[in-house]
Amino acid sequence: MKTATVRQLERMDYEPAYQAMQAFNAARQPDTVDEIWCLEHAPVYTLGLAGRTEHVLDAGDIPVVKVDRGGQVTYHGPGQLVVYLLLDLKRSGIGIRDYVQRLEQSVIDMLAGLDLDGARRDRAPGVYVDGRKIAALGVRVRRGCCYHGLALNVAMDLAPFRGIDPCGYRGLEVTQISDYGISMTAREAAGYLLPQLRRQLGYQHFQREQEPPRHLAGDGHRDVA
Repeated sequence: MKTATVRQLERMDYEPAYQAMQAFNAARQPDTVDEIWCLEHAPVYTLGLAGRTEHVLDAGDIPVVKVDRGGQVTYHGPGQLVVYLLLDLKRSGIGIRDYVQRLEQSVIDMLAGLDLDGARRDRAPGVYVDGRKIAALGVRVRRGCCYHGLALNVAMDLAPFRGIDPCGYRGLEVTQISDYGISMTAREAAGYLLPQLRRQLGYQHFQREQEPPRHLAGDGHRDVA
C-alpha cells in the first residue's frame, strides 16, 4: 500500500524548515516513507535558483533567503499554507513535469470544492483565480527524490508581495481564498487540500504524525497566533 506520513507543524522561521528538508532528503533510503509537511512561515522572501535580485524591489525588514528550488522570488508569511512534499518520485514512477501538473491539479480541485475557478497559465507554473495568482510552486529533485512544494494564499497580508515581482513577473497580481468571502485558516485549508494531493499522487493512505521531523531544529518553531 502506497502511504505517506503527514505532519502538521507550527508556524516557524523558514531556514530551519529548509535545512530539515535538505537533511531529510540526504538521509533517505530506498524504503524511506514519503513525508508531507504542512505549516506556515514567519515573513520571508525566498529566491530560487533562477532568481534575480532585481526582482526584489523593496524587501524592507523582511529577510531574503536564497534557496535551491526552481523558480524566482516569492513571499511566505502567516496565513499562507505551505506544503512541503518530500517524495520519492522515481519509486512512484512520476516525472517532474507530471509531478508539477499533479500539484497544480490538486489545488485546482480543492478550489473547485470551494466554488472557486482555479486555472493554470502557460509558462507560469502555479494556480490562478481571475488571472491573479493564488498558489505558487517550487520544486527541487535530487536522485529522483523531491522537496520544497507549494504555497497557497489563504488569509494573509498580501502587501509584502508588492515588494517583489512575484515569481519574476512585473505587476503580477496575487489573491487569496479570503478575498472571495471564504473564512478559513491555513490549517483548515490543509484539510481541504490533503485529500486532493493524496488522490493526485496515488497514495492509498496518509498516516498523521503529531511529532515534528527529527531533522527539524527545535528553535525554529513559533506559536501560531
